[in-house]
Parts: sequence; C-alpha cells; structure tokens
Amino acid sequence: MEETKNQEIAENTVSEAKEELKEIQTDDVMKKTEEIPADNSMEKAEEAPASDTAANAQEAPADSAAEETMADYAEELEASFKQIHEGDILTGTVIGVSETEITLDFGYYTDGIIHLEDTSDDPTFSIKNSIEPGQTLSATVIRRDDGAGHILLSMKEAAAVMAWERLEELQKSQKNITVKISGVTKGGAIAYAEGIRGFIPASKLALGYVEENDLPDWLNKSLEVRVITADEEENRLVLSAKEILREAEAEERKQRVSNVEIGLVTEGTVDTLKPYGAFVNLGNGLSGLLHISQISQQRIKHPGVVLKEGQTVKVKIIGIKDGKISLSMKALEDASASEIVEETFEMPETEAATTSLGSLFANIKLN
Repeated sequence: MEETKNQEIAENTVSEAKEELKEIQTDDVMKKTEEIPADNSMEKAEEAPASDTAANAQEAPADSAAEETMADYAEELEASFKQIHEGDILTGTVIGVSETEITLDFGYYTDGIIHLEDTSDDPTFSIKNSIEPGQTLSATVIRRDDGAGHILLSMKEAAAVMAWERLEELQKSQKNITVKISGVTKGGAIAYAEGIRGFIPASKLALGYVEENDLPDWLNKSLEVRVITADEEENRLVLSAKEILREAEAEERKQRVSNVEIGLVTEGTVDTLKPYGAFVNLGNGLSGLLHISQISQQRIKHPGVVLKEGQTVKVKIIGIKDGKISLSMKALEDASASEIVEETFEMPETEAATTSLGSLFANIKLN
C-alpha cells in the first residue's frame, strides 16, 4: 500500500513540475511580446532608407543569376555522375600530351588516359606529331579505373569501330585520301587509312606496273589513293592510286589535244598494230589512230602489210573527237597526187580534192 501511495505522490510531483515549466515559458514569451511595439514593422519600413530598398531589389537578380548558373552547369553535373561502362565510346578534349600518353577531359569526375600502344596500329604513329591540346578525340573505355583513379581508354579500338563505316563511305564516294607507304610486301605496298592496314597492289601504285624489285623505292612516300575495297568482315582494305593518275593524265591529254589543229601534218612512231589499224605516238603524250582505211590507197587486209611497230611515219591529222585523234597517211598521198596533177592539168571545179589517182589519169589526153 505504501509503495502505491509513494508512486502516486511522485507522479503528481512530476506533473506539477511540468505545469510550472509551461507557465514560466509562457510568461517569458508574453513579456517579449509586450516589449515590441505593435507598429514596429511599420516604423522600420518608414525608417528604412531608399538605399536599403534598392539593395533588396538588387538581391533578387543575384539569386536569379545563381539559378541560371546552376542551370548552365546542369548537363556537366549530370555527366559527372553518369555511369560509364567498359566498351563505351566517349568523346573528350585533349588536355595533356606526352610521348607515351594522352590525357582527355570528359567532364566526368576523373580524366581519361590513352597510352601510346592504345592509340594506333600504325607503327609510325607519334603522339607528339599527331595530337594537340584542345583537339577532340573519341576512345573506347578499356577499364573504368586504371589503378590510379583514371579511366583507361583505347583510341584504336574506337577507331576500329568507326573506321570501317568511314572507309565504306569513302569507297562509295570515291573521294581521294592521302596515305603514307609504311611497308612493302610481295606484290605491293602497305599503307594505313583511318588507322586500318591497307594494301596497294603493285599494279595500282602507278599508271604502269611497278616491278617487285622497285617496291622498296616507294617506302615513306605519300600517295593520293582511293578505297576500292573495304570489307570489314574479311578485314580487307585495298587502295589504289591508278584511277587518280589515269584521270589526271586524261585531263592533261585533253588540254594538249585542244591545242592540236585538224590538217596538221607531223611525224610519229608506230606503237602497236591492231587488225583495225595502227596507234601512232605523236610525242608530247599524244597518240592517234591510223585506221586501216587511211593507211594506203590500196585495200589491205592488215596494217602489218604496210607498217611495222617502231616505224616512223608521216601522218595528217584529219579529225578530233572526244579527245581522240584520227590520222591518215592516205590523205598525204592524195594531196601529193593532187599537187602533181594541178601542176600539169587544170582540175574541173566540181572535182573533189580527194579524187583518186585512177580517176585523174582517166581524164588525161595524150598528144
């Protein structure tokens, strides 16, 4: 009974203490409230100088500017927390270059590192000679942490992924690219395009075939080429300079032909004989076709009956069409015959200058 009674007394004492504490706190609040005048806020507003008002007005734009700044960096902040994975291709800005590595800034929490062996398969590639600070590069994530807190990257892996697409586009467009011959092998030369090892057959290095013994002379030469085969599945890249050289030669020949006049008589060398005629080298990179019908006044079955390769002949240019020159030996014979007849006899006005010798002699009257 006594224990119960003592417990009740203790509980009452605690309750009374709590009530007294509340009353004390309430009294303090009321006293502080009474000390503050009712029109205090109005007086402060009236007493506040204009400069304070202006200062307050200026604070709002500052807050707004701060909000805009945060918005400007929203993408960067988001990027810094973005998760990256091995195999991802990242694009960043070069912020450091040395002989052995490249440092890239991706806007992440750490920088990316590309070691020399991960830049290119081209053995002649040099970081110092090829990469500059401020340049934009793409690279594949090899490891998210190289052990020093950096992202380990590979430029050549990213290049391999994207290179074949570019090479296929180059094959379709037939756009010229410049490569440097870095090696020779049996039957051709080696050059890298878009970081991919390419092969240039000996027959595609120049207009004529390049002999195997002459291939070493092409080492380290720069050459303008086109992609003629780009097969990613077969890992096969074939390049050629011949088409470009052929077009350049054709353009030069076109310019030279434009300076040639019909009726010009010149000498040339028989290059080749064909069943339909002979090709005559006129010099200065020009050649013309001497058709079988223009070789002789007599009908012949083959140009070889009258001509042989290497023979020097006098020809007359009788036509130029689509950059091709037509020649004639027969026209010179006709001209010679006409000159002889004109010296001895008067030609009828209606008779053509190309009248054959037979028809001319048919008009001759002997005394």
